[in-house]
Parts: sequence; structure tokens; C-alpha cells
Amino acid sequence: MAADTAPEPERGPVRVLVFGGSLRADSLNGRLASLVARLVERTGAAVELAHMRDFTMPVYDGDVETAEGLPPGALALRERIEACDAFVISAPEYNASMSGVLKNAIDWVSRVRPQPFKDKHALLVSASPSLIGGNRGLWALRVPLEHLGTRVYPDMFSLAKAHEGFTESGDLSDSALQERLADTAASFVRLVEADTRYVCLQRRWYEFLGDRTDAPVTLRAQD
Repeated sequence: MAADTAPEPERGPVRVLVFGGSLRADSLNGRLASLVARLVERTGAAVELAHMRDFTMPVYDGDVETAEGLPPGALALRERIEACDAFVISAPEYNASMSGVLKNAIDWVSRVRPQPFKDKHALLVSASPSLIGGNRGLWALRVPLEHLGTRVYPDMFSLAKAHEGFTESGDLSDSALQERLADTAASFVRLVEADTRYVCLQRRWYEFLGDRTDAPVTLRAQD
């Protein structure tokens, strides 16, 4: 007679952290992050909206890390990332790349062991007054995140001429772009839900030489 199978534990909604990668209080990327947070929340996900100012930290210095450990801002960001199933970054483009403050935050948080970016899903969006909407910065941002094991969603969203792109209510002025962004957010959440709530495949990841490759079926083991 077959043994009873314990029921799967009930799971809450997908947890998504959304934050803008700019320090400026009224940045275009902060406005885009707020919009994405609302669109993600409409899918039924649990959303936390944050700002880069919530995670103040000095420029990375190995001597400072050795003497003082990780700064509180880096530890706070680590905790937020660990607590979520996925995150969204609305990232500005500086000189055809990502902002220094965002790269610095990634460098600090990656020093935690186990580092929290591995196996998290990420959606990257950007807003810029330029005609390409900060898209080059998103390609630069993919590199360190994917190196750290983040599953960066293939479809990115860039809002060109963003200084003219928002209505007073915070939606996009272009209804077609609004619909595309909403569809992207919903598709992203569905993928995260499928991966984190219906785990059925044995995982084998070889991003790092020190990773375990003999882990059994897991609910996101980070050994």
C-alpha cells in the first residue's frame, strides 16, 4: 500500500521588490518604478516599492569591508532581495551604461555569502529623455546580474522621451506603451509564479565552480 503523501504547503502570492536605480527624489526612473509596482500588484503579486536612498552605502572598498564589514545599506538591500521571489529595477542610463550607485550596490551586496542574487528573477526597465530610453544601460546591467546567477527576463522595457511620457496620474501617455508594459509585467509575474510555486524539475546550475551540482529537487536551495 502506498504511503500517504504529505500535502504541499500553501503558498502566498509571488513577492516582488520594485525599486528605482536613481538617487534623485523625482527621477523619471522612480516614476517608472512606481508605475511598474502598480501594474505588478494588479496581477495579484505582493509588491514592495523601494528607493535607492533606502540603501545608502559608501563606494566599495575592500579595506573597509575587512575592517568594518558590510554597511547597513547593503545589508538592508540584501534582506529585501532575500525576502522576495523576484525584483524589478528601473535603471537610469549614465554615459551609455548603468549608474555608478547601482553598480556599487550590486558589488557590495554580492559580497554576502550566500549571495542573494542567485536564482532570483529580475525584470529590467528604464526611462530616459533620450530617444532610446536608457536601453544601453539595461544591457550593461544584465552583465553583473547574470554573472551572479540572476535569471534576467529577456524582454526589457525602455521609455524614450520619458520627460514627456507620463500623465498626471502616473500612467504612460502612450496607451500602446502602457499596454505593452502591463503585458510585460504580467508575463514576468506568471513566469516567476511557475518557477517558484510549481517546482518540479531537478536543478543543475554551473555558474560558479563552488556550486553544488548534486542538489535534489529543491524549493530554491542556495547551498
